[in-house]
Amino acid sequence: MSTDIFNNCELLCPAGSFESMKTALHFGADAVYAGGPFMQLRSDNAGFSYDDIIKAVELVHSKGKKLYITVNCFATNNEIDRLSDYARFLYNAGVDGVIVSDLGSVVTIKSAAPHLSVHISTQANIQNYKTAEVYYNMGADRVVLGREMTLEEIKELRAKTPKDMEIEAFVHGAMCMSYSGRCLISSYLSGKSGNHGECTQPCRWMYNIVEEKRPNQHFTVIEENGTSAILSSHDLCCVEFLDEIADAGVISFKIEGRMKSPYYVATVTNAYRQRMNGTASIEQIKHELECASHRPYSTGFYYGALKYDHNNDGLYHQSCKFIAIVLTDEGNGRYTVEMRNRFSVGDTLEILSPNSSGKSFTVESIIDKSGNERQTAHLPQEILNIYCPEKLYVGDFLRQRI
Repeated sequence: MSTDIFNNCELLCPAGSFESMKTALHFGADAVYAGGPFMQLRSDNAGFSYDDIIKAVELVHSKGKKLYITVNCFATNNEIDRLSDYARFLYNAGVDGVIVSDLGSVVTIKSAAPHLSVHISTQANIQNYKTAEVYYNMGADRVVLGREMTLEEIKELRAKTPKDMEIEAFVHGAMCMSYSGRCLISSYLSGKSGNHGECTQPCRWMYNIVEEKRPNQHFTVIEENGTSAILSSHDLCCVEFLDEIADAGVISFKIEGRMKSPYYVATVTNAYRQRMNGTASIEQIKHELECASHRPYSTGFYYGALKYDHNNDGLYHQSCKFIAIVLTDEGNGRYTVEMRNRFSVGDTLEILSPNSSGKSFTVESIIDKSGNERQTAHLPQEILNIYCPEKLYVGDFLRQRI
C-alpha cells in the first residue's frame, strides 16, 4: 500500500498532561495540542501552567515537532480583556499556533500578536468554503473542519479556498451527540457546562420514560441488545480510509483525547503512525485500536449520514489493560518500570513500542526498589525492576490482554 499521499500530512495528537505529551512524541506524533491556564475548554487538570507551556515548547521543539495551544472557549467580556496579554505570552514562548473558536478572540489575538498562527477550532463548525475564506481573510492560517462534513464537501471546500490555507480534521476519538459540540444537557442536569470544558456526558446515561399522569411508572427505553443509552454516540475511527481524507485536501489528522490516559494516547498514536508509515496492515491496526478504551467505532459523517449498529451501551470497552511504562534500560535485559496495574510473575505481557509490534514475554522476576524479589506488583505507580528478553526503549508501554 502506497503511503506517498501522507508525505506532507501531520499527525496531531492530544496532550492533557506532560506524560501524555511525551508519550505522543515517543509514538510518532508530528504535533501535539494542549490547553493552557486560560480559555482552554477542558477541565483545569488538563491545562498547562505558564511555566509548563514554556517547558513544553522546549521539549516539543527539541524533537523537531510542533505545539498548539487551545484557546477555544467562547469568550466573555472579562476574558476578552485578558486575552491580549495571553496571546503575547504564547507568541513569545514560541508556541506554534493557537486553536480558537470565538470571532472576537480571533480579532483580539491577531491584533495583539500578529505573527502568532491562528487555527480555527472545530467549535466554530465550519461547513462551507465561504466561512473558511472569511476566517482566512481575518488572518487564520488553518481551519479545523466541523465534524459533520463529508469527504465530497471537504474536496469542494479545498478547491474553492486559498491554497495556503491549511485544513485539519478529526480522524479518531469520541464524538459529541450535539452539533459541533454545542450541547446544553450537562449544564441543565448537573450545572456543569460542556462549553467550558466541564461536560458530565449525560448523553451516555441510561434513561427511562415517565408519563406525566403516572409519575411512579418508569418505562425503560431500549434499542437493541437490552441497552438504553439512546443518545450515546459512537467513537470516530478513520484508519481504513485515511488516504481518502488526505486526498480530499486534509493535511492535519487530529486525534481527540486531551482527557484520555497516556495509554490511550500511546495506543492510538502508534496505530495511526503505522497507518501513515505503511508498517502494518489495516486489519492489524484495527486490532490494535481495540486495545484502547473506546465505544463502538464508526466512520462519522465522512460518507454522509451516521450509520450505527445499535450495540452502544454507553460504556467503554477495551481488550487490554495498561500494566507499566518503561523508565530506564539497566542493561542485560533488565528494565526499571513504573507499575500502573497489578501483574505477577508468570503473567504474559505485550510490548507497545514504536520500534516493534506484536511482541510479548513472560514475567520471570519482579524486584522492588529495596532489592526484594516479589511475586506480585500491586502498589500503584510502584517503581520496579523486571527482566525482559526483548529489547525495550524508554517510553515503551507494557500491557496485558483482558
